[in-house]
Amino acid sequence: MVTELPEIGKISPEIFDEVFYPRLGAPSSMILTGPQHGVDIGVVDLGAGQVMVTTCDPVFIVPAYGFRRAAWFAVHILASDAATSGLAPTYMCIDLNLPPAITRAELEEMWTTMHEECARLGISVISGHTARYHGCEYPMVGGATVMCIGPKDRYVTPTMARVGDLVIVTKGAAIEAAGLMAVTFPDRIAAAFGQDFSRESEKLFYMMSVIEDALAASSVGVRDEGVTAMHDATECGVWGGLYEIAQASCTGMRIEHERIPLRDDVRKICELFNMDPYSSISEGTLLLTCRPHKANAVLETLADKGIRAAVVGEIVPAEHGIVVVRDGVERPLQHPRVDPFWDAFARASQESST
Repeated sequence: MVTELPEIGKISPEIFDEVFYPRLGAPSSMILTGPQHGVDIGVVDLGAGQVMVTTCDPVFIVPAYGFRRAAWFAVHILASDAATSGLAPTYMCIDLNLPPAITRAELEEMWTTMHEECARLGISVISGHTARYHGCEYPMVGGATVMCIGPKDRYVTPTMARVGDLVIVTKGAAIEAAGLMAVTFPDRIAAAFGQDFSRESEKLFYMMSVIEDALAASSVGVRDEGVTAMHDATECGVWGGLYEIAQASCTGMRIEHERIPLRDDVRKICELFNMDPYSSISEGTLLLTCRPHKANAVLETLADKGIRAAVVGEIVPAEHGIVVVRDGVERPLQHPRVDPFWDAFARASQESST
């Protein structure tokens, strides 16, 4: 089978299976978790009861957000996937391929913010590469690897969800989609809902991280004693993330649509820009599974941090399928494949420039 590349966004599972998965370099018996669908981290056994968790992502800088705000977001994108392991992000290697247009003042503001945020999170930068090159443009200005070091019995991956686990969603759907629209198109939002609403909705931007969510939830316990899997709802949002957990763990899932949190400001912004909130990109929304006897403790710990969360369903045997119940009707959950945010953002950008 020959599968074409997608027009935009992440490659399809088919491309991964056909091009990448058969070609992963030298095999190693030290790899506990390698590249696979729905799993954003790798895990290597370091011996002596320790593991190293790694994750890779682009360095994403959008000058329109302001370099300070953009740099904060870049760090949290990079570190959030690592934190879904249940271990605290510890080290970062970063490559900055900067566009010629960046100035000394902009670079200094960007890097100072990244340094300050890494220091606050306990992340040490241990290596990197920095240069300006023709052909490099915002927002993708390089890439980075974030690592965690911790006990072998303390990490989790989406493969560890198991039948009987409860499914919990933090913050609500489409946090990132709404947050990015709020800071990019404030005038349009103000015209629709008023200046006060527009200013308040910009605060969604600083909710676009799951580091605190993941570390708080896993502090209750992991595996048999608590959280069994975590995944942040990035591309294709809540629907994509839930589907990926079920696929990675070879289980089914039964989700109650009405239980999924959806903030009123997020709903209004999604309606304004014609985005389905449940399949729209949502860095900041943590999807997790946990043993039933620890669900209340997880919810209480999140609440203590001021993080809204709700039980939205359960893990079921694979033969029961991945289903969403809405208005009493069960329907199969399909992976959205294409995130509606990108088209909505492109349309809004075009309309703003005309």
